[in-house]
Amino acid sequence: MKARFSLFLLAVSVSWTVYAQTTIHVADPQTWTTDALAPYVGQTVIFDVPMVVCSNEGGYTISTHRLFTPTNQVLPKFKDTESYNAFVSLNTAGRLTLTGGSGYHRCGEKIYNLKVKVNSTSSVSWVSGVWKGNTQNDLLKTNVHKEIGVENCDSCLTVCAYNLEWYDINKTTKQRKINAALTLIDADILGLIEIEGKEATSKRVVDLLNSTLPNRTYKYYYDSKSDAESQTVVYIYDSKRVKQLGSIQHIDRRISNRKKMMCFELIKTGERFIYSVNHFKAKTGGGSGANANMGDGQGGWNADRQEEAQAVMDEYKNWSRQIDEPDILLMGDLNSYGKEDPITVLKTNGMTDLHRVFHADSSYSYQYGGEAGYLDHALCNNSMRPQVTGMMVLHCNSDEQRNRSETDNTMFCGSDHDPVVVGLKLDGSLSYDPAPKINNSDIFNGTAEKLIIRDAYKDDQKSFYAIYNTSGHLLERHDILNEIEEVEIPKDPGMYVVYIYFDGQAYQRRIIVR
Repeated sequence: MKARFSLFLLAVSVSWTVYAQTTIHVADPQTWTTDALAPYVGQTVIFDVPMVVCSNEGGYTISTHRLFTPTNQVLPKFKDTESYNAFVSLNTAGRLTLTGGSGYHRCGEKIYNLKVKVNSTSSVSWVSGVWKGNTQNDLLKTNVHKEIGVENCDSCLTVCAYNLEWYDINKTTKQRKINAALTLIDADILGLIEIEGKEATSKRVVDLLNSTLPNRTYKYYYDSKSDAESQTVVYIYDSKRVKQLGSIQHIDRRISNRKKMMCFELIKTGERFIYSVNHFKAKTGGGSGANANMGDGQGGWNADRQEEAQAVMDEYKNWSRQIDEPDILLMGDLNSYGKEDPITVLKTNGMTDLHRVFHADSSYSYQYGGEAGYLDHALCNNSMRPQVTGMMVLHCNSDEQRNRSETDNTMFCGSDHDPVVVGLKLDGSLSYDPAPKINNSDIFNGTAEKLIIRDAYKDDQKSFYAIYNTSGHLLERHDILNEIEEVEIPKDPGMYVVYIYFDGQAYQRRIIVR
């Protein structure tokens, strides 16, 4: 009897060992680091927040939040060393290598109720979990026109810029993939980048699109100057919807044939705007002097990219006066992340970053080393801004495994960049109020005061606010859950930017805490 009792106790003990687990509580996903796993090495744990896939190259890198390229979110190192270094440290300390599991998963997918064995503070092994969101099927259901606010709008335009990553006449699989993405976007005007093979390749793009979008009558604008370049920018447009006015403008400072402007007119209303498509100098390669890699997060050739940005603005100021058209939309692969110097040059010249307007700190079009950011831009000037209905990025490439072998005809893995899409309503009927729905003063004397947000809550959609310091570092972000939301202001004196995301719009206001 004693022996049987001992065996029973052993069975109970074994059973307890197998099923015991520790829940890892993550209070703030933005600042959590893997050091918190140190006490649990060798144990099985479960996370109480979903973990996000940040890289899917040769296994999975996961974190409690999406990892972004530092200069996409904060100023380059030597302009704000403290914020930059803090951001880099958090990116490094927030990464976990996940081994095991099954199937192919895209970056941005979330794993709910993730249970793992902790191998070390940098590595865990899959036990169980539920994958959700950001799948290929989810993306294929995207209604692009609805996302950018131009659905069922005769006086609206859909404008797209897309770096096709060396598109030439011989890459038939790539052609089908690019065509699948462009068919889903269904744009009125396209600015295509890295077109190879001279005019025949541009014709091939148009022929494919006209076959899959029979309601369109696409034409391309190709000038003989493009024959001299292996990488070029090409305009494609629906000739039933818009017409080109005047000649194309080439901005050849630093690199030729990769910075262009054209003026388009919406046939229905006669409204016009300038569309500038650009491909700035890449970060790679051995620049020297002012173009050397300074170690500030911006890579090589940054001086050239700044000069290119200023060249585009100089050309715009001159040409817009000649044709009497002030509105400009500037798009393309600028090879600069959101907070880098070339983008600052454009902003200093009066341009507004539409990524930040519509998606704030969550926007991206490219991934490298497990970090996301946007090299592919959409900016406009003040007169154009009231005519922008929306902006989105179609994530058909950046969330896929880089260099993954794909032979199907889907839009996935067609390039290493995502297409960027902007909606325009050119009849002047849009009203735009940039002020957020905040009823307090802009100046706060001490932390006893609260920021009051009104009329930014709807129970059928998600709205939230975020507070940043002037270096662009996110201090807090919370959902808006009440008709009248009371927000604690930052404790430290200084200037802050408050963003409110509500009803498809992004509002912002600067506040001062004394």
